Amino acid sequence: MGRRSRPLAFVAGAAVGILGGMIGLGGAEFRLPLLLLLFGFTALPAVVFNKAMSLVVVATALPARLIAVPPGELGDEWDVVLNLLTGSLIGAWIGATWAIRMRTATLYKVLAVLLVLMAVVLAAHHAGTVSELDLPSGARFVAGVVAGVGIGVVAALMGVAGGELLIPTIVLLYGLDIKLAGSVSLAVSLPTMLVAFARYSRDSSFAVLRENRGFAVAMAAGSVIGTVVGGLLLDVVADDVLIPILVAVLLLSSIKVWGHR
Repeated sequence: MGRRSRPLAFVAGAAVGILGGMIGLGGAEFRLPLLLLLFGFTALPAVVFNKAMSLVVVATALPARLIAVPPGELGDEWDVVLNLLTGSLIGAWIGATWAIRMRTATLYKVLAVLLVLMAVVLAAHHAGTVSELDLPSGARFVAGVVAGVGIGVVAALMGVAGGELLIPTIVLLYGLDIKLAGSVSLAVSLPTMLVAFARYSRDSSFAVLRENRGFAVAMAAGSVIGTVVGGLLLDVVADDVLIPILVAVLLLSSIKVWGHR
C-alpha cells in the first residue's frame, strides 16, 4: 500500500475538493492525475476510483444546493434534465465499455487528450459569458441528445461528473442562469455516473474499490470537507489568478499522463 497512505489520501482529496469548491466543479479532472502519478494507480482502476469519488461529491453537492436552488425551481427544468439524460446515459455506457476494452497504453493517451480538453473548456468558460443559441425546439432536443452522448462518453472515460462540459451546454442550449444550470448539471450527472458504474461493475476492474476501501473512504471524506471549505473560500482567490494556474496544471498533467507507462 506504500504510496497509498490514508492520511495522504485525505489531504489530496481535501486539496482537490477545495479547488473544485472554489471554481464550482467536482474536481475530478484534478484528482485523476494524482491517482495516476502520485498514488500509482494504473489507467482503468484510476478512472473507476475517480468515478467513485466524483459520485460521492455529486451526491453531497446536489442536496446541499437545494438551499440556493429550491426543488421547485429544479423540478421546473425536468424536460432539460430528461433531454440531456437521453444522450448521457447512452454515452456513459459506451464510454465505460470503451475504457474496459482499451489497451492500457491507449487509455493513457485518451486520458491525456481529455485532460487537454478539460483545460480548454475551463479556460474558454472563464474567458467569456456563454449566450443561448436560438434553436427551434426540435433542433434543441436533438442537440441536447447529441451533447449528452458526448458528455456521457467523456465522463465515463475520465471518471468525472462532467459538470465542466454540462454547465456551458445547459446555458448555451437552454438559456438557464449559471446557478440553476449547476443544479441541473448535478441532476444529470448523478444517474449518468450510476450507469457508468453499472457497466464497470461487470468487469474485474471494479475490484479496485474493494481492494482500496480504507483509502477510498479517506479520500472521499477529504473531498467532501474540501468542497465545503472551497465554497466558503470562494471569494478569497480571484478567478483571474486561480483559473490560469489550474489550466496550466491540467496541461502539465496531460503531458505526464501521455508519457506514463
